[in-house]
Amino acid sequence: MADHGTFHWNELLTSDPDGAKAFFGTVAGWTYNEMAMPDGMTYHVAMQGDAHAGGIMKMPDAMPAGTPPHWFAYMAVDDVDAAVDKVGAAGGTVLTPPFDVEGVGRIAIIQDPQGAALGLMTPAAQG
Repeated sequence: MADHGTFHWNELLTSDPDGAKAFFGTVAGWTYNEMAMPDGMTYHVAMQGDAHAGGIMKMPDAMPAGTPPHWFAYMAVDDVDAAVDKVGAAGGTVLTPPFDVEGVGRIAIIQDPQGAALGLMTPAAQG
């Protein structure tokens, strides 16, 4: 299990996943494992040897027009639902309520009081 309150995962949301894969393959030496998404898109898990390094995906259509490609971070928390319950009282906003991603964990997307978005994740147990 990842340590509560530490950054656990980063993913690149981009209009050109193939170009990003080529760039980071050259710069960082990453290789990629493909993961089918429920919406029909493909998630590219970046690998550094046998270790997960991050992810690359096509920017979702639901992103506001003009949103540039960007890296998005996820913080590990022991219990996503409990953390989300604290967001409003702390001055933040829940953008996406908790949901499960099989084999990955339970995730929610929040916004802090200054407007910065962040993913919260309770990682799935790795066997």
